[in-house]
Amino acid sequence: MTDTIKLVSPVDGSIYVERPALDESAVEKTVSAARTAQIAWAKVPLNERVSYCFKALDALKAMNDEIVPELAWQMGRPIRYGGEYGGVDERTRYMGGIAESALADIVRTDKPGFDRYLKHVPLGIVMVIAPWNYPFMTAINTIMPALMAGNVVVLKHAAQTLLVGERLAKAFEIAGLPKDVFQNIVLTHAGTEKLLGSGLINHVNFTGSVGGGRAIEKALAGTFATLGLELGGKDPAYVRADADLDYTIGNLVDGAFFNAGQCCCGIERIYVHESKYDAFVDGFADITKQYVLGNPLDEATTLGPMAQTRFADWVREQTQEALRKGAKALIDTSAFKADKAGTPYLAPQVLTNVDHQMSVMREESFGPIVGIMKVKDDAEALQFMNDSPYGLTASLWTEDKEAAATIADQIETGMVFMNRCDYVDPGLVWTGVKDTGKGAAMSEIGFHNLTRPKAYHFKIEH
Repeated sequence: MTDTIKLVSPVDGSIYVERPALDESAVEKTVSAARTAQIAWAKVPLNERVSYCFKALDALKAMNDEIVPELAWQMGRPIRYGGEYGGVDERTRYMGGIAESALADIVRTDKPGFDRYLKHVPLGIVMVIAPWNYPFMTAINTIMPALMAGNVVVLKHAAQTLLVGERLAKAFEIAGLPKDVFQNIVLTHAGTEKLLGSGLINHVNFTGSVGGGRAIEKALAGTFATLGLELGGKDPAYVRADADLDYTIGNLVDGAFFNAGQCCCGIERIYVHESKYDAFVDGFADITKQYVLGNPLDEATTLGPMAQTRFADWVREQTQEALRKGAKALIDTSAFKADKAGTPYLAPQVLTNVDHQMSVMREESFGPIVGIMKVKDDAEALQFMNDSPYGLTASLWTEDKEAAATIADQIETGMVFMNRCDYVDPGLVWTGVKDTGKGAAMSEIGFHNLTRPKAYHFKIEH
């Protein structure tokens, strides 16, 4: 009996789409075809491989009017934001622009009589296990540079965004990508674990929960496949006494609540210098109250449902626990008519009088909620920012670049922003520490993580 993967839409709870999962025989055929295709693909000149990726971009752009409402149905993001094409285009074109230099041979010339150099050799089959929250951008972070570097890609997308994998496959088909160089597959959790443990995959990139990352590592044990993990986050912001308050408030509200707070690097906790605290909190709450929670297919909606009811229920639990422990809720959620228990529709919430004994300040929320704490100085802010099992990004809001650099050196994250947040810069490595995972995407380092170094040591005079 064939297992079926069902996508339940957060818009109305209906089954939006369902697809049969591949059985073991079909998976074996997929991987075998990928292995064969990779041999020829690696011989295609680099500039041609990049060109295929750019053509796929053009194909995605042509589909965007269909993709945007499709995303709303799948994971709830309001159509007014226009989908993810801009980010997909920026990241792909940047990686294509640096591919030649990033993948160039490293030549050593310090020994006369020898030719000595290093090549960046493709790993082989790269499997991408992609998440639903930014289903195109998170996937292409690995897919595009992997293909450019001469690997083939097998994509297993999240059940919540099944159609994204199909859209990407169609884009590569339109681009004329050789057969089996990119393949989109549908698998159960058990089927995924079996494929990972087969030893047939050379590299895996997974974006998801900490528990999911541990399951991936366990499934891969003993295969010696390389692995990139981007897992949980509890990204902090620190507003210093010299911050431009209006600019800071507007950006941090957006950083906390865009995509219903379901952003890998979204702002989940804020520390504000005591001299700016009251004004910051008032301004932050005022803007938050202006959100319009509702059907993501309505142009007026600025905050859609969370992807699943269970995700919203977790945020509700965190809120109630914080309130029981003395937190103060600044947003009257009854003003948001669409907010309803037992559904993924959840109003944004701002909490004060919070501390680090509360889950909402230490455990990932991944929803439209943020806690705000008062701090007396940089040292206290730094102590709180580092008091987390996660370490993806942190943002500092200040006019003092030197102070920001000093603080940034001590923050335990993979990236630190000053006066911006919730952004992936393709020119800089995207990575995390602690329970956020390991590995890296974007920049030259992203290419290096999708290749292996191979040394050539030729004695030419003897």
